[in-house]
Amino acid sequence: MTRANVNRTQHIRSWDLPEPRPGATCQDRAVRYIIIGAGAIGGTIGGRLFQNGHDVLLVARSAHYEALRDGGLRLITPEGDVRLPIPVTDRPVRLGDDDVLVLATKTQDTAGALDAWADRPVEGGGTAAERLPLVCAQNAVENERVALRRFARVYGMCVWTPALHLEPGIVATYGRPLSGMLPIGRYPQGVDETAERIAADLTASNFAAFPVADVMRWKYAKLLTNLGNAVDALCGHADGRQKIVQRAYEEGRTVLDAAGIPYASREEERATRRDSVEVAPLEGVTRGGGSSWQSLARGAGSIETGYLNGEIVLLGRLHGVPTPVNHVLQRESDRFARERLAPGTLGVEALERLME
Repeated sequence: MTRANVNRTQHIRSWDLPEPRPGATCQDRAVRYIIIGAGAIGGTIGGRLFQNGHDVLLVARSAHYEALRDGGLRLITPEGDVRLPIPVTDRPVRLGDDDVLVLATKTQDTAGALDAWADRPVEGGGTAAERLPLVCAQNAVENERVALRRFARVYGMCVWTPALHLEPGIVATYGRPLSGMLPIGRYPQGVDETAERIAADLTASNFAAFPVADVMRWKYAKLLTNLGNAVDALCGHADGRQKIVQRAYEEGRTVLDAAGIPYASREEERATRRDSVEVAPLEGVTRGGGSSWQSLARGAGSIETGYLNGEIVLLGRLHGVPTPVNHVLQRESDRFARERLAPGTLGVEALERLME
């Protein structure tokens, strides 16, 4: 079935997967990508795959689901503003044996999403947890561990994709000339045919994607970068914020070194995405902040920093390393989310006083 045959208002796929050709391998069978969590990251990945002709199903909730169902995904990129009639559902569906589940929720929603999909039967026998690959296209480092308790085939993906999702049905992605950098590998380590296939499909869909045997080393490096998300969420782009970000980063490095956890260097990260992913302005779409800022802006009531700064706090406690900066960032961002306070409304000096 091609995109031209997809009904814009179709909310679940009602057709059967084609039978593989005799002797076909994973590399030449049709794959359906089920994007669980069609926000900034999931919407960008799903939208780009769909634009490249892949079979995609988005999974969304509430008003976002309704907007996607009724009008398709509006994807705004440096190349243009398009509406994509991608099939969408708000609940688990029948699964085929060549489906790939891509988990793109916030970490605090991971367990619930896994529980909803793990026991779904798969065509030919067995369940999703037993048979299908699950890709954690998420920040933080806890998702893969939680997923491996339920799913046998877990893949980590390090996501560097500057994107925005504030309004139902709309995702803006700022990366150019490619939309993001997406290293992927088997969890806890290794590369297999599935990782290579997914990386190839993403590479053909406007991403810098590549298989890596040590994907968690990349994700721990991204964790360090994400420690500044809470500062953005609390203080916005206020002058002086960068020194707090640097303190959180250095504290995180000290903790990872004490724990003996390897992570890619900043030079490796820059070299990998150099000349392939840069943040471009989008006319009429201002990116106020990263994923944590967006959670506060949407009034989501929860925020991922408990698994970002909170991961450093946890490791610090386990290894006897003080983490006062990340502790305050976790505590205050949790408070802002719980009380639904507007992002960027805590002054830098006020935040520094709390850290004293």
